[in-house]
Amino acid sequence: MNLIFCVIVQSERLDKFLADQLALSRTQAGRLIADKRVTARGKALRASALLERGTEVTVELPEERAPRIYTPSHASLSFVFEDEHLAVLDKPAGLVVHPGPGHWNDTLVNVLVGRGTELSGSTEGRPGIVHRLDRDTSGLLVVAKSDLAHRRLAGAIERRAVTRVYAALVWGHLRKSPVDIDAPIARHPKERKRMTVAEGGRHAVTHAALVARFAHADLLRVRLGTGRTHQIRVHLAHIGCPIVGDREYTFGGSRRVTPSARPQAERLETLAPRQVLHAAALSFAHPVTGEPLALRSEWPDDLRPALAEAAADANLLAERNPLQYLGFFASDD
Repeated sequence: MNLIFCVIVQSERLDKFLADQLALSRTQAGRLIADKRVTARGKALRASALLERGTEVTVELPEERAPRIYTPSHASLSFVFEDEHLAVLDKPAGLVVHPGPGHWNDTLVNVLVGRGTELSGSTEGRPGIVHRLDRDTSGLLVVAKSDLAHRRLAGAIERRAVTRVYAALVWGHLRKSPVDIDAPIARHPKERKRMTVAEGGRHAVTHAALVARFAHADLLRVRLGTGRTHQIRVHLAHIGCPIVGDREYTFGGSRRVTPSARPQAERLETLAPRQVLHAAALSFAHPVTGEPLALRSEWPDDLRPALAEAAADANLLAERNPLQYLGFFASDD
């Protein structure tokens, strides 16, 4: 199908014009341009082309593929917001977000299908999935129900208009706070399931700030500047503060602690059933209504013993939300 647009603004870049007209992210618009699906006067245009007023731009949209059939699965999910356009859920640890090798029928997508949730088809193989959380990371995740909501949410993430804040318990102590970690990330050259900081990798930025300092660990507020695979885990390990309980990027764990203090560190390690990383806050403008949404998730039950041990404060086990108790939400993230 071809769409024809008439430019009414002088000297507007093609990729921005296309993104605005079709409610796409700049990346999605750039993909159409790179595939030579965008023309004017019969010639394919470049993303950087400056359009003159009155120019007719033709966009050839790719044919829609038949929707893939996903096997329904059933599990309990907790939703913190839902309407006809999107849903925000509190993902439990242990749940893979979308189908892939080793997990074709037991993912969040399969559970949503089993629930009867309408999902966007904007991303092949990942219906509704605008951003991801690692299997063993818990917390807030937004799911798009329509292609329009999906495109606008993806564009908002690309423009950094979606704020994603995580709570992380890390070994050691930040040398300064806050800290901006700007280091490119690529797939590990030998261990293909892992990522690493490497020259020539994809641009990645993580912002971290101290919330509470304990004897052997820090509780951090971490905000994403970009969204690369395993980004927070890789970046914190890169600056010498790997996440407690992370089996892939901890690099020593309790053995990093001096021998005299190691028993307590080992207890902490034993009480961490997984990486102590939780997507605690999410804020963005609703992609259709424009309503500001600011959502929070409480510290998960399975990580409470580890936090209490790190803080040497049993009160954290009884608190309804230990993050609030520790002042995690004190600043406006």
